[in-house]
Amino acid sequence: MLNKNLRLFHLGWVIILIGALLAHFIQTSGGISIRDIRFNGNNGQVLSGLLYVPPGVTAESKAPAILAVHGYINSRETQSGFAIEYARRGYVVLALDQSGHGYSDGPAFANGFGGPGALAYLRGLDIVDTDNIGLEGHSMGGWTVLAAAATMPDAYKSLVLEGSSTGAPFAMEGTPEWPRNLAVVFSKYDEFSQLMWNVDRAQDVADSPKLQAVFGTDQAVVPGEVYGAIAQGTARILHMPNTTHPGDHISPEAIGYSIDWFAETLEGAEPLPSSDQIWLWKEIGTLIALVGFVVLLAGTFQALLGTQAFAHLRNNPVKAAHSERGAKWWLGFAISAFAPVLTYYLFFGWGEQLFPASALLPQTITSQIAFWAVLNGLIVFLVGFVLRGERVDARGNILGSILIALATVGIGYLFVLAVDFLFKIDFRFWVVALKPLSLVQAKIALVYLVPFTLFFVLALRGLHTGLSVAGDSRLKQYLSNIGALALGFLVFLAFQYGWLLFAGHLFSIEEPLNTVIAIQFLPLMTIIAFLSTFTYRRTGSYLPGAFINALFVTWYIVAGQATQFPVS
Repeated sequence: MLNKNLRLFHLGWVIILIGALLAHFIQTSGGISIRDIRFNGNNGQVLSGLLYVPPGVTAESKAPAILAVHGYINSRETQSGFAIEYARRGYVVLALDQSGHGYSDGPAFANGFGGPGALAYLRGLDIVDTDNIGLEGHSMGGWTVLAAAATMPDAYKSLVLEGSSTGAPFAMEGTPEWPRNLAVVFSKYDEFSQLMWNVDRAQDVADSPKLQAVFGTDQAVVPGEVYGAIAQGTARILHMPNTTHPGDHISPEAIGYSIDWFAETLEGAEPLPSSDQIWLWKEIGTLIALVGFVVLLAGTFQALLGTQAFAHLRNNPVKAAHSERGAKWWLGFAISAFAPVLTYYLFFGWGEQLFPASALLPQTITSQIAFWAVLNGLIVFLVGFVLRGERVDARGNILGSILIALATVGIGYLFVLAVDFLFKIDFRFWVVALKPLSLVQAKIALVYLVPFTLFFVLALRGLHTGLSVAGDSRLKQYLSNIGALALGFLVFLAFQYGWLLFAGHLFSIEEPLNTVIAIQFLPLMTIIAFLSTFTYRRTGSYLPGAFINALFVTWYIVAGQATQFPVS
């Protein structure tokens, strides 16, 4: 029996290993080495980064270098597509965790976002040709490298803004002379066109007076045309790839434009065409590892359930709440699926006002998510009383559920640590990323674990005791529960991005950040539904799944968010 119970566990770590090896070999292609570094920035701040060093680069054989910086509520790994391709062309690359993100000291926004300290560190490396340094930043990462450029105006040669801008709200105003040799890569469907360039539609960025002032013209900027002169440091160029703001990270077009600009403005790199890109295979590898992690959690739970210590949790049969899917069931399903998205912007706004960053709750967006989650948990709980079917007692053993959840997620965490140590990757695809917590983040997570646990206990109680249907097959049960948790976000995102595609801007034009954040909820809710259904089918209790998801989701969110209040 134990061997059978271990099959899924073994499958999980095998999938993780396959994905990790693929990602590792791609990001170290051609002999590139990757170093996980910490260094002192400004005002005693400790900054974190990944340093990509091409083969053959030494103090005697220096290389050009690029500082690459992610955007808000991302981390250094988000820039891996850019970093891998730059390093393949012979650049030393510092992929920075900006202030208050990843493993860099908080708070967010402090010390020029960490940009000046990072540029000073890069220039201090004896393997770097300090006459050929480029700066690249996505979104808020653009403001990070602009802060570096403003602090050290002669310390770099060219700059690429990906989905970012000069000027308000967080950078110096751009002029035809500053910053030096600027490429603006602003996608045709960028959600932040108002914030960045004061236009409602990203397609109209060429007509932005703010952009035209940087290019030294009063006419529409012509994409692909060089304004100014590289030799004088006044060159400007606009590119508009066919993607969105977060899509820049997984766009060969967006990455290719930055490669071409640095090839034109920096010296000493390998003449590898921008069409030659392999980074996507690294993203596929980390996606495989992320899938393997979910399988590993399920397999770990099943293996633990097969031991004597947790035998009392196994196979406690419960009756279903509904004999069939009637009107009451469909109404409950609709509320479960769509109440979270209908209240999304409203509750996020309330959360921001009620819970500003503080020593207790130092991550603003995590506080917003937790507030939204708890209120929706209460909604589901109250609706359960109104639309109650057959009474279902599926609470189960509380202490046993807590212990098996801690063991399950703890073993999963060890695998994440091991892969980070051995291969220097996290488990991710695009904006969905799972990585080890820093010590500071672990302390923060203990606080946020409380509201997230409350949410999952309420929400999964409602899911399994309120929407279970007698006679459902295994597939129907999984799909039904995934639909109850994720369908609303699927419809919500399809509507918003369909509107963006046809109208040129989001339907909720004033909510670009929260809309982008919602992208993560679709895969996250799917994983939550899978794990909770898997555990419920084997225990007849909603508590193991609630506690596993509370631990996993708290870890996922806290590790990936910005810390806006200084925490030691």
